[in-house]
Amino acid sequence: MYKRIVLKLSGEALAGENPQVKFDNDIIRGIVLQIKEIMKNGTQVTLVIGGGNFWRGRSADHAMDRTKADQIGMLATVMNAIYMADFLRQEGIGAVVQTPFKCGTMTEEFSKDSALKHIEGGEVVIFAGGLGHPMFSTDTITALRGAELEADGLFFAKNVDGVYSDDPAKNPDAEKIDKIRCIDIIKHNLRVIDLTAATLCFDNKIPVVIFGLNEKNSIVRAVGGEKIGTIVTVD
Repeated sequence: MYKRIVLKLSGEALAGENPQVKFDNDIIRGIVLQIKEIMKNGTQVTLVIGGGNFWRGRSADHAMDRTKADQIGMLATVMNAIYMADFLRQEGIGAVVQTPFKCGTMTEEFSKDSALKHIEGGEVVIFAGGLGHPMFSTDTITALRGAELEADGLFFAKNVDGVYSDDPAKNPDAEKIDKIRCIDIIKHNLRVIDLTAATLCFDNKIPVVIFGLNEKNSIVRAVGGEKIGTIVTVD
């Protein structure tokens, strides 16, 4: 049983398969109900949500300044976090959005002490806005918050059911990898999680589980210790 986790969700996961919508409420409700079950089982939950349902870097304009594009992406994650927080509220779960920069009265400014107080009080804390600086991914903020809050596991819910030897959408012979060492991700620059995140996980000895969000009850199963997806070890 994990005491405290950081669950990373992609923004695209919130939108589902319909490109015309930003939020698929059935998918989001399913995620929230799984979070509720995990918390009933005694695990403290924090979240990081990407912004890909709204914004994908410079894909809208390749000539755009990288810093400005990343700033838009940070704001996209804030919108997703507020939406998810309200869904949690509807299911009777207290939720707080924390950002590394002032965002009016819509969010709290991040502090470790405040985050721990909310978590230990039975609330979910959603970390939005990344690090508040460009050039860093939501993988990095997931690993950083996990290290700061002494989480004992990071869980990356993705569109594929783990890590493969090649892109399974392009190569039908790609083989699923059940376990991989964090140090090997760093040494070989593997695109499993970004290198900054991998280094943080390795240095702080935080294991990572990468699994498919679309599998039935996958969040509960992964946090419960079932062998699904790919485990990134830090030994």
